[in-house]
Amino acid sequence: MNVKRWIALIFAVILLFVSIGINALMSILKTDIFSGFDSLTTTELTETVVEPGSFDERIALLSVDGVIQDVGSSTPWTTLAYDHQMFLASLDQILQDDTVKGVVLYVNSPGGGVIESAEIHDKLVQIKKEKGIPIYVSMGSMAASGGYYISAPADKIFAHRETVTGSIGVIMQNYNYSELAKNLGVEIETIKSGAHKDMFSGTRPSTEEEKAMLQEMINESYEAFVDVVEQGRNMSEAEVKKVADGRILSGSQAMRAGLVDELGNLEDVIQAIRKDHKLEDAELFEYESGFGTFSSLLASKMGTIFGPSAEERLLKKLMSSYESPRLMYLYGQN
Repeated sequence: MNVKRWIALIFAVILLFVSIGINALMSILKTDIFSGFDSLTTTELTETVVEPGSFDERIALLSVDGVIQDVGSSTPWTTLAYDHQMFLASLDQILQDDTVKGVVLYVNSPGGGVIESAEIHDKLVQIKKEKGIPIYVSMGSMAASGGYYISAPADKIFAHRETVTGSIGVIMQNYNYSELAKNLGVEIETIKSGAHKDMFSGTRPSTEEEKAMLQEMINESYEAFVDVVEQGRNMSEAEVKKVADGRILSGSQAMRAGLVDELGNLEDVIQAIRKDHKLEDAELFEYESGFGTFSSLLASKMGTIFGPSAEERLLKKLMSSYESPRLMYLYGQN
């Protein structure tokens, strides 16, 4: 290695020890000093104060930014844009923390998996039922499909005038590459236990019977989505289905349709929950994973020095990835 790489390696090692020391110190402080507070017993999450205030009355600021999918968890070497397990852990933490008196959820997402969206929705409903605290949603540039699904239980939903939302519905897509394979002289051999074992696999066209099977699955998930909006927004089925045909809406259109309460940005939402629920003096905080700035910087440095090249990463992805078609609450899948 040249001099630059040796310097970078030494710097990365120093960061590693500093990061380990800080995480160890935080664990000791949480265990010994704050052992009486349920909200600090989960060492995987740390808290960052956004706006100082009373520790006895606090507002949790949560964020869903990106596609709602469970693709693993962040590590000291890789940080995910959206970490589903970390987000669920944040919701569990709120359930255990009696100092949290309100939740502001920032949603900037085109949606994602049906299961992941339902997991978030169910946790938010549980928080409302068990803790009786308000949940306000601030929509970013997009809160569509699954992004709206997780917003529906909120006490109030705010959107920008230009927010892309709606897209209430379910989608399942796949590529049928059988003709392409045929043109390339590739013969697809399949040995299966039943006539439908390879349905919607992309290796052959789907039969009408198989399309009907898949449509039945889609319809069931769609009705579940409609029910969520009905319950969350206190709307009738007919009112929801007027706009639940997959169409996207602007924030102002969604407000006229009853899907959004007010137009405003994140700061407006924070001020509204403070005013509406007498939380003017409450501390505003957000959760972060245990892998902080030092670890992120360390990951970047170590990845540069020892990590695979871009070509190696691409080859690994092509060789190892296999994603079956799945039901999605997602706008703009392909």
